[in-house]
Amino acid sequence: MNRITSWDKIALTLVIVGALNWLLVGLFQWDLVAALFGGADSWLSRIIYTIVGIAGLYCFRLYALGGRDDREEIR
Repeated sequence: MNRITSWDKIALTLVIVGALNWLLVGLFQWDLVAALFGGADSWLSRIIYTIVGIAGLYCFRLYALGGRDDREEIR
């Protein structure tokens, strides 16, 4: 079965957080991750950026789940 797992939800949440961060950068030139973790070049910010990027790559697998319907048709 191809159901959404906890890992899928975690990855999607991280991608949404990353998208919101980019929205803030685009609208206000303010990087929330950099503000919280000591600048864009700090090692902690780079780890957060990397985790969000990996989550984005992981979310590509959700495309494969999107077209499938595991429910049986009711006749």
